[in-house]
Amino acid sequence: EAMLDWLRRQHMALHMQIGGGELLMVHAGVLPQWTVGDTRALAAELESVLRGPALGEFLLDMYGNAPDHWHDALTGSARLRVVVNALTRLRFCSAEGVMDFESSDSAASAPEGLMPWFDVPGRKTADVTIAFGHWSTLGWLSRPDLLSTDTGCVWGGCLSAVRIGATLDERELIQVKCEQAQKPG
Repeated sequence: EAMLDWLRRQHMALHMQIGGGELLMVHAGVLPQWTVGDTRALAAELESVLRGPALGEFLLDMYGNAPDHWHDALTGSARLRVVVNALTRLRFCSAEGVMDFESSDSAASAPEGLMPWFDVPGRKTADVTIAFGHWSTLGWLSRPDLLSTDTGCVWGGCLSAVRIGATLDERELIQVKCEQAQKPG
């Protein structure tokens, strides 16, 4: 119960200014049509449900692959499911932001018609550094606009962290080798 209470109080998206740059942290990804403001507002909407009295009702309807894309007319559990799926499950999507939930392959093995969410042309968060995990086959990736930190600890890879200096360009990768806890598949 204590762990669930702690988990319910965590942020689904965290945004901060560091040395003149912006850092947005999420578990998995951000839909290409969302701005930082959209992401923060939708995360806050989800957080209020996770922390509120309707949690049990929401959890019964939270899981599912539909709808698989965002549109402003979404309401209720369908709206929240898209937010949950984007922030916690997203890897690949179409140029229009339609999410794929089947593939967990590396970015180089994108299913036909799909691409990593962070490579969608015109992504509205392209001017912000986004730190995320959730994609162990992607591994460590450090670009001016991205920090991918899932390096497969559960599969026998490393547990990775990044120490950021005075600016977002000052990055130090810190890794600890992990014993394999699960076998792929």
